[in-house]
Amino acid sequence: MTTLLTVDKLIKSFPGVRAVDGISFAVREGQCFGLLGPNGAGKTTTLEILEGITDADSGEIRYRGLPRGDGYRQAIGIQFQHTALQDFQTVREALALFASFYDRVRPLDGLIELCNLGELLDRDTRKLSGGQRQRLLLAIALVNDPDLVFLDEPTTGLDPQSRRNFWHLLDSIKAAGKTVLLTTHYMEEASVLCDEIAVIDRGHIIEQGAPAALLAAHFPRALVRVPLHALTQTATLPVGFDRQGAYAVAATDDIDGTLKGLHAHEAALDELHITTPTLDDLFLKLTGHGLRES
Repeated sequence: MTTLLTVDKLIKSFPGVRAVDGISFAVREGQCFGLLGPNGAGKTTTLEILEGITDADSGEIRYRGLPRGDGYRQAIGIQFQHTALQDFQTVREALALFASFYDRVRPLDGLIELCNLGELLDRDTRKLSGGQRQRLLLAIALVNDPDLVFLDEPTTGLDPQSRRNFWHLLDSIKAAGKTVLLTTHYMEEASVLCDEIAVIDRGHIIEQGAPAALLAAHFPRALVRVPLHALTQTATLPVGFDRQGAYAVAATDDIDGTLKGLHAHEAALDELHITTPTLDDLFLKLTGHGLRES
């Protein structure tokens, strides 16, 4: 698979903080690449540099093997984390306005169908629901038929159903061969959408790879959790368990043996939880705090 975007040793500092600290990765054509981390990790700053909105202090970015040229902005689409739309404008007018900015424009009829905007074309953009607004913003990001689409936390603030509907739209974009670079702090979103992720914390990439491969490399097949208050004594935890907040947690391939250890420890099992590891568990293991913590 051809490499579309290459990022090498990217650095960006602001007064008192290095927001991006030597980040390097490559995005292959046709994949969904995710930058995963908590608020303040450096995801949005990295994206803004790649989009050409912010300059890096140092580092190199190459598109299709070459430095970004004049045609780069015409070849990319962007859905910002926060976007202001023109007041007193309909969905139809908003699409037409943004289409006028580009030399190459995707047929609007197909774009309207893809993003399910047909019944909203004459609605004032101020009267759209959260999910409807995000569908419009995605359509705007695709209006120039871009080869590379940047999506900065596109489902933040959406209800679960709207978020899943948006995921289906992104699946359609991937199926059409588009390359997507996505930032998110939703672990499930990254697991569902991304072919590859880079886990970012404090401006550094701390792990990178396919979500399933990363989890398999770091965890056994199950996590057993029991509240600390369910243990008869907590000075010494059962064999294989570690303290994580208010819980004792064991990563194990031997669930039966782990449960026998809890029983021998005379633990109450009313609040026992057995789950498969998630990207949030991975982030907690690597950094000591969860993905949704700042």
